[in-house]
Amino acid sequence: MALVTSDKMFKMAYKNGYAIGAFNVNNMEIVQGITEACKEEKAPVILQVSKGARAYANHTYLVKLVEAAVIECPEIPIVLHLDHGPDFETCKSCIDGGFTSVMIDGSAHSFKENIELTKKVVEYAHDHGVVVEGELGTLAGIEDEVSHAVGSYTRPEEVEEFVQKTGVDSLAIAIGTSHGAYKFKPEQCTRNEKGILVPPALRFDILKEVSNRLPGFPIVLHGSSSVPQEYVQMVNEFGGKMPNAIGVPEEQLREAAKLSVCKINIDSDLRLAMTGTIRKFFAEHPDKFDPREYLKPARANIKELVRHKLKDVLGCAGKADECKD
Repeated sequence: MALVTSDKMFKMAYKNGYAIGAFNVNNMEIVQGITEACKEEKAPVILQVSKGARAYANHTYLVKLVEAAVIECPEIPIVLHLDHGPDFETCKSCIDGGFTSVMIDGSAHSFKENIELTKKVVEYAHDHGVVVEGELGTLAGIEDEVSHAVGSYTRPEEVEEFVQKTGVDSLAIAIGTSHGAYKFKPEQCTRNEKGILVPPALRFDILKEVSNRLPGFPIVLHGSSSVPQEYVQMVNEFGGKMPNAIGVPEEQLREAAKLSVCKINIDSDLRLAMTGTIRKFFAEHPDKFDPREYLKPARANIKELVRHKLKDVLGCAGKADECKD
């Protein structure tokens, strides 16, 4: 099976109340861990690459890694997506270079300028058989080269005009998620009966109003890593310093997936799994130096984390066949 677009995936996800996992990839081990989990769980997947990942690993290497995953995992539909494309030129380069989906992030511009930029990307992408994700509202936090000190919620009254005028295929909205591993400050949270910090609820009222205004239209959530505390603890126990790293509760993401959210972006969780595992490995094996020895358990933990997300959070395990074009 060749790389596919997300059209069929989103149609089935919307219809059947689940979301497709969109996992950021930077190297071979991350690609392998994700796709091996998807293969075993029979789940469709979106492998996404940021501008920063392209600068780090090189566009060609990343495309070839994903193409290798397609060969090794022919049973599952795979989308190659540009995450947070900052401008037309970056989107065009990815469209011309083998991507099947791109995001143009015009959220830092005015509403009018965002429409103009997104429409330009959509026209070029559709002429080349590629789908486009746009964004309204901004997420706070830092991830790769995307940085906003303060976020702003999506204005539901703008979504119909934006989708109509741009022709975009899916829409990322802001309902309280944020980039990075520090999504909420401790003072924003409450403590449950076990003393665990509980983040504030996402703005499901905004999501529901957007859904009512755009019936049947696929919605995307960025900044949706849950920041697994077992890996935060592992990082801190073995030499790291990540106090108060708090993510989005998984039960809220599952609820969003039952509504109109068809794509949920997950990035920090994978990085934490890899970094925590490697820190632990070196602490327990200070004499080791072969990358294969410490990357192997890191890849295995990424695989298990993705497997959990597919089954228990996204709800897309076992959905590969119905998502095939």
